[in-house]
Amino acid sequence: MRLLGALALTGIACGQPHPVDRKAMVREQIEKRGVRDVEVLRAMRDVPREDFVPEAVREHAFKDHPLPIGRGQTISQPYIVAHMTELLGPSKDVDVLEIGTGSGYQAAVLAEVFRDVYTIEVIPDLAASAKSRLARLGYAKVHVRTGDGYSGWPEKAPFARIILTAAPPSIPDALVAQLARGGRMVAPVGESPEDQYLLVIEKDAAGKVARRRVGAVRFVPMVPGPH
Repeated sequence: MRLLGALALTGIACGQPHPVDRKAMVREQIEKRGVRDVEVLRAMRDVPREDFVPEAVREHAFKDHPLPIGRGQTISQPYIVAHMTELLGPSKDVDVLEIGTGSGYQAAVLAEVFRDVYTIEVIPDLAASAKSRLARLGYAKVHVRTGDGYSGWPEKAPFARIILTAAPPSIPDALVAQLARGGRMVAPVGESPEDQYLLVIEKDAAGKVARRRVGAVRFVPMVPGPH
């Protein structure tokens, strides 16, 4: 951990985080906590997390906690992004639906390990800024929509993978319906941040749905869009 601290200080002194900080972030915060998927680890090293956080908190880009991105929303801590991506089961042969674009960081990580990424953000200005940022950084495989995540993206369904980066009280039926047979969904669920847990949902070839909890988490609530 001393090496990480020293590297972080170097980034602060220069006024800009350095790619070496990302490598330390992955080594100290992600690998040491059990993430093993090689492609996920590569994605976490390659995606410039520092470009997805506001300038005011950029010096903290590689610390292991969420950061505010405006409008009461956050960018998740690096470990959680990697952990949820690994739980999804990365595959370059399938598309993924993300609910809760935020800054676009999770979508960028997903684009490194899946085919195409379809991501929905309910807050229009966050969706617009994420779309612009992702295009500027070259993430052409990420398709951003402003809309109600509770409704999903029916015209592109079914999805082999679905991930939620905000927590609904329970999993919306529309999203379970849009999960392909043989598919997997990873989502935080809970009435409040104090009682949230991470849920993995799998649909077998016959369409039967199984659910399992994999640990406590704290996410911003998933907000329905206007109707």
